[in-house]
Amino acid sequence: MKLAFLCPGQGAQSPGFLRRLPPHAEVERTLDEASHVLQRDVRRLDGALELRSTVAAQLSIVVAGVALARALEAQGLRPDAVAGLSVGAFTAAVIVGSLAFDQALRVVLLRATLMEQAYPQGYGMAVIVGLGQRSVEHILRSAVPAGATAEQQAYLANFNGPAQFVIAGADAALDQALRDARNLGARRAERLDVAVPSHCVLLAGVAQALRDALRDCPVQAPRVPYVGNRSGRLLGSAEAIAADLADNVMAPVRWHDGTTVLHEHGVRQFIELPPGQTLTQLAQSTFETVQAVSAEGSDLRSLVLGARRLANQHGG
Repeated sequence: MKLAFLCPGQGAQSPGFLRRLPPHAEVERTLDEASHVLQRDVRRLDGALELRSTVAAQLSIVVAGVALARALEAQGLRPDAVAGLSVGAFTAAVIVGSLAFDQALRVVLLRATLMEQAYPQGYGMAVIVGLGQRSVEHILRSAVPAGATAEQQAYLANFNGPAQFVIAGADAALDQALRDARNLGARRAERLDVAVPSHCVLLAGVAQALRDALRDCPVQAPRVPYVGNRSGRLLGSAEAIAADLADNVMAPVRWHDGTTVLHEHGVRQFIELPPGQTLTQLAQSTFETVQAVSAEGSDLRSLVLGARRLANQHGG
């Protein structure tokens, strides 16, 4: 039975999540390494005030995921595939050996800083659950007046499931889209804890800067399959992964397609690295025959023993 690690993106963070990481030498080593690379104490990035910053949120999410993955590997648990959502793609790239941890931190610092500078206020992201894609697309077309500029609109940003979508854009357009979604009977329609308009054309300039930065990084082919954000497909070359890391900031994330590919690839176990449990819930709601667990709130021993028990039960 194959196992995949799922790496969350911005919006999954909550105050104190770094301090809730399990006690382990690899966790401490990773926190120390990140602090040295960034020349700041990363243990202080997860305060409620600090997490209002896109920079602190994205860096701490990558640090947490890599720390937990290293601790699991030290216990002998390695994934057969890895998928990361948005900035979680950098976590995934480190885990599969495509990008060195220090390089990932520097590129994520650049990414988050440019995103924050491009849209310091007036923009964000929201989630709509319970409506189909056509309905959400109609809502977005109706959310802004004719002749609106690109900066005044909202866009489809994440295809998380058949009836779960994330939208990104200007506050006014997002608020109108959410009102329309509620009127159409959406089960959930609310803003996310993200202060920038990720995964849409508004961040094309950031994507270009990331392409330039990644040219200076020795990106490697992955040791195990890596799922791309833009394509929702398995990527096997260094060039494809570098392009995905750069361009996912301005392209919709096809998360549902990616997890479906993992399922077709034989994955029946998912462990969601910290923080959060949204990706666990998506996997459980999409596939009846999988076991998905959030690492946040679970101890290392339970995660390792649970994964091994399932693998033994299914002869893999």
